Amino acid sequence: MAKYKRILLKLSGESLTGKQNYGIDSSKLNEYARQISEILKLKIQVGIVIGGGNIFRGLSGTTKGFDRVKGDQMGMLATVINSLALNSALTDMGTPSKLYTSIRMEPVGELYSRDKAVESLEKGEIAILAGGTGNPFFTTDTGASLRAIEIGADILLKGTRVDGIYSDDPEKNPNAKKFNEISFDDIYNKKLKVMDLTASTMCCDNKMPVIVFNMDIPGNLRKVISGEQIGTLVHL
Repeated sequence: MAKYKRILLKLSGESLTGKQNYGIDSSKLNEYARQISEILKLKIQVGIVIGGGNIFRGLSGTTKGFDRVKGDQMGMLATVINSLALNSALTDMGTPSKLYTSIRMEPVGELYSRDKAVESLEKGEIAILAGGTGNPFFTTDTGASLRAIEIGADILLKGTRVDGIYSDDPEKNPNAKKFNEISFDDIYNKKLKVMDLTASTMCCDNKMPVIVFNMDIPGNLRKVISGEQIGTLVHL
């Protein structure tokens, strides 16, 4: 039995690199598409936001001489590339999906509107929401938080390469403690790098719970949807 009716799944662009150092690993992309297709069969309504860090990250571009606004716009386009790739992978598996972009770029995707995205969800299509917020100075985490709230998701699922939130970087500190659940206030007070402050504040203010989990383990997405204790739950 599924615990949630409607979710917003946030995927990091870096995760799509798989064993590569850059770009999109087709095997990793297809693995994600299979997991997503699997939960759609449970009659879950699925919205997806993907980052673009595997191609270009706007903020890091400023250190290389890029104007911040232009850099962020390049980052938005990177998320569209990743979204197109996932859209293609889902289509190849026979899974219905619709690509929406925050900035007008037909025929690449349809311009995003909340009502159209919700209509797609209710028709049983996966709504892939690309381009972040459409504005510079906002991360894709903030974009995911905004879209989760807009479409009325039950929860925001943040699929990463780690199995939850820790007190410190577990790859650098073997004594780092994993939290099974934590409040937004504790994340702020402990200065944990889960999402940027804008994204966390939006979720907190709008009572949107978040689960951070390891998407790289096949079957984990279905376990989260089924209510199993996977990853870390962030709540008020």
